[in-house]
Amino acid sequence: MVRETVAVQEEPNDENEIILRPKRMADMVGQKEVMAVLQIAIDAAQKRNSPLGHILFDGPPGLGKTTFATCIPREMGATVQMASGPGLKAPKDLLPYLTNIELGSVLFIDEIHRIPKAVEEYLYTAMEDFRIDIVLGEGVNARTVNLPLKPFTLIGATTRAGMLSGPLRDRFQIREHLGFYSLDELTEILLRNAKKLQVNIKNDAAHEIAQRSRGTPRVANNRLLWVRDYAMSKADGQITLQLTHDALRMTGIDELGLDRQDRRYLETLIRVFLGGPAGIEAIAHTMNVSADTLVDEVEPFLLRSELIIRSPRGRCATPKGYKHMKYELPKAS
Repeated sequence: MVRETVAVQEEPNDENEIILRPKRMADMVGQKEVMAVLQIAIDAAQKRNSPLGHILFDGPPGLGKTTFATCIPREMGATVQMASGPGLKAPKDLLPYLTNIELGSVLFIDEIHRIPKAVEEYLYTAMEDFRIDIVLGEGVNARTVNLPLKPFTLIGATTRAGMLSGPLRDRFQIREHLGFYSLDELTEILLRNAKKLQVNIKNDAAHEIAQRSRGTPRVANNRLLWVRDYAMSKADGQITLQLTHDALRMTGIDELGLDRQDRRYLETLIRVFLGGPAGIEAIAHTMNVSADTLVDEVEPFLLRSELIIRSPRGRCATPKGYKHMKYELPKAS
């Protein structure tokens, strides 16, 4: 039986999310290229009877970085400790994880780009030489003790790979980027998860939810849970296409997956700033929302959906953005 050691609470608190998360890589849908690489690496490590090389996953939130980090130890028959980058403020915070490591076990650090420089440098010798240096005493009486570690695998996850330093990034033997999921993959995920939740869902309803989920399994699961609750409250619990439309309309999710905030951004850009170009600070002040919220939460999907563009002069709405918001394109002067 695989034992999981969780020293810092990073598993989702939502019981439904724990239920829906795949337990084995064979249960995962999508990311086929990433899984092919990992399967070869795992197979080779097992044949060598040695730990898996260090792995770095990067990509937007909700695409499966933590899921991979929990499935890999199960494939290896190893234990896993889970930590959070922001929680490792000093090298001493890392010591309990490293000293409790078992042979071949996994240490998963989420948001690894947020660890301080001192902690990062402390990881270097642990990752390369499987040892750490501990300073005992102070001043002239201080001495350094080299503590050997059992060979282990570090799995790092980051939403901002560009913020990782070169020396840390280069110490990962396997680096994989997780991309967005196709409509068919999300539909398959929703149908599987509906069975786990013991919910009866029509195929066209699952397809509709997938279409409005931004290519992200976490978003798809959240919308499935909402539609399930709506179906239980308003109907007999069966999720049909019409019920899905009604449930998502209530929360303001449109056919492209935009929510009320997304459409308010587009409307402000088109109606107030005549489609742009407009600076992000000006848009944020007009909407009475922080610029960071717009940059981090709203703009990424609008850019990916080709509804807006970023130019050197500011943000501009595209013809697709005008059409989606049902505004007439301005005539060229």
